[in-house]
Amino acid sequence: MVEELSVLIGGQAGDGIRQTGVIIANLFNKMGYWTFVYDDYQSLIRGGHNFAIVRASRRKVQAHRDRVEILVALNQESVEKHSWRLGERSLVVFDSGSVKAEGLGIPMAEMAKRRGLPLIMRNSVAVGALASMLGVEFSLVESVVRRAISRNVEENLELAREGYASTGKYAGMFKLDVLGSPPGYLVTGNEALSLGAVKAGMKLYVAYPMTPSSSILHYLAANEDKFGIVVIHPENEIAVIGIAEGAAYAGARVAVGTSGGGFALMVEHLSLAGQAEIPVVIFLAQRPGPATGVPTYTEQGDLFFAIFAGHGEFPRVVLAPGDADEAFQLSGEAMNLAWKFQVPVIVLSDKHLSESVYTAIVDEGSVKVEQEKLWDGTGEYKRYLFTEDGVSPLAFPGTPGAIVKANSYEHDEYGLTTEDPVLVARGHEKRLRKMKAIESELREKPCVKTYGNEGSETVLVTWGSTKGVVVEVAERLGLYVVQPLCLYPLPTWELKKLIDPGRRIVSVEVNSTGQLATWLSYNGFRVDGRILKYNGRPFSVEELEERLLRGGAA
Repeated sequence: MVEELSVLIGGQAGDGIRQTGVIIANLFNKMGYWTFVYDDYQSLIRGGHNFAIVRASRRKVQAHRDRVEILVALNQESVEKHSWRLGERSLVVFDSGSVKAEGLGIPMAEMAKRRGLPLIMRNSVAVGALASMLGVEFSLVESVVRRAISRNVEENLELAREGYASTGKYAGMFKLDVLGSPPGYLVTGNEALSLGAVKAGMKLYVAYPMTPSSSILHYLAANEDKFGIVVIHPENEIAVIGIAEGAAYAGARVAVGTSGGGFALMVEHLSLAGQAEIPVVIFLAQRPGPATGVPTYTEQGDLFFAIFAGHGEFPRVVLAPGDADEAFQLSGEAMNLAWKFQVPVIVLSDKHLSESVYTAIVDEGSVKVEQEKLWDGTGEYKRYLFTEDGVSPLAFPGTPGAIVKANSYEHDEYGLTTEDPVLVARGHEKRLRKMKAIESELREKPCVKTYGNEGSETVLVTWGSTKGVVVEVAERLGLYVVQPLCLYPLPTWELKKLIDPGRRIVSVEVNSTGQLATWLSYNGFRVDGRILKYNGRPFSVEELEERLLRGGAA
């Protein structure tokens, strides 16, 4: 019985590698397998080398393996770059018109050319051939292709049938049982973030395209009418955050999306949100920096940037989901926290989480709109009323009897500018009281997750997208995993129960300095070791296991 299978498809930019990977993932999903897609592409429109690894398993998987059973090579470079991934029973499936290799050669480009079809449609030949090797009925391929492709459907199906009939002795070589219904939905991290925000009442999304956050903008724009929202693409990131704050002032739940360089441009407005107490959600999708860095790859290098960005002292929340299900839940949580406490909330993701495809359950009931504190219409309205928890009742422009001010200067309860030393101090104290209220709220929510062997002498602490590979390897090696979902404020009340000072604590992160480890140390936790990766790529299962064993963590 085959427990799992990995397929790599490689070519150059413009070959449709990602879409083909997603179609293959949908085929596995339709067969009832948990599926994960890791997408690797260069910052090029044409040329270079792109590949996708599709992993299917009978159990939940959220990471890729180095080893693959099937390598689909659309060009020679794919064979040269990835032959090291092949095992004894692996097979190369290649376009015999342009690639020389041992394995199954099919004239994919020629099949498309004979029909006068674009070269990119040769990928359907590969999909059909793969289905034949998996031993599934072609009707399953047809149902997947009809759902995944909107143009030239019949032509793509013809090519897939020809590929299906071209496998010869390799037909059924990697036979997989059809297990039944799909275990969940296939979604990217960015799609899950989008859905969570919409479920929590988002009415406006504002963004300037910046990889790896751009697909949030694309997805929401494509579904604007369906979701009943407005999507705006202004001229730059400064305009993005300014529009968002104006909309929130007017009463609209709003989110923005960007990456590190765009967030840098937003920082002055972040302080404005802190001073004027404007609720805004920021999706900060990390990529390798500094500056432009490596724009289409992944890194967890902006944790401290998110925690400390902005001039002056003001409350905020920083959340970090580790998979698509958590992205959905924490996106909704971010929207509700922003409005309940009138603070900016930053949701940290990265390229790996944003663009990987997960099998997700997406519990829609886990997210709902939680009501913010509204003015009841009695008495004289004070936008910045001093309250016990620091949260003032909200009213919006046009509310009868209310003059609603928003002020970037220090101000009194009405929102009028002041330099009075007593009021300046009271303003600081009012805003900072929100952090105590936020902590009280978070104490009632799951802010930390744990996995694996509670009795292990080694505790792996990780965050964000690295969670998937860490959990899988830890369960294999009998280790314990602690994953904080909230990074500011750090849930020390939970971590103190979980991080036993008598055990060895090792952080696993995709950055060069171990920012979570440093943050834990700052908050009083000892960290004994750091396993770091910072070449723009996430850990594979084999790589992390080898490094843990080599470092004596297991």
